[in-house]
Amino acid sequence: MNPTKSITERVFQAIGFEVMALSICTPLLAWIMDKPALEMGMVTLAISLMALSWNIIFNSLFDRLKARLQLANGGWTRVLHALLFEGGLVIGCVPLIAWWLNISLLQAFILDIGVLLFFLPYTYVYHWGYDVLREKLMQRRALTV
Repeated sequence: MNPTKSITERVFQAIGFEVMALSICTPLLAWIMDKPALEMGMVTLAISLMALSWNIIFNSLFDRLKARLQLANGGWTRVLHALLFEGGLVIGCVPLIAWWLNISLLQAFILDIGVLLFFLPYTYVYHWGYDVLREKLMQRRALTV
């Protein structure tokens, strides 16, 4: 099996990640922040587009690092993946959140930490599930060829 994913597959994986995240986060954040769903939807969409770009870039780089360091696809590698991915996203998103919602950087950081508490396990579970399903599909294709 070829563990390297094509750019098309990377895009598909990232879009799936973001669509699920938007579906969960927009109504939840609108309720928590007591903001209109449309406003929070725009914020989450902007962050989603940033995250989508970061997802494609980061996962490609992480796969190379994983291969170079010969890291197994075990639990600790997945934890490292989730922490590094979300850490990079925090650096990019906090200023955007502060500006868009007209709040301080500290308030945006606190809000982002709350969102991060959701996204750390979500990132872990989504990518693990994706890889498990991908491996099963690749095995099925190999049997039919």
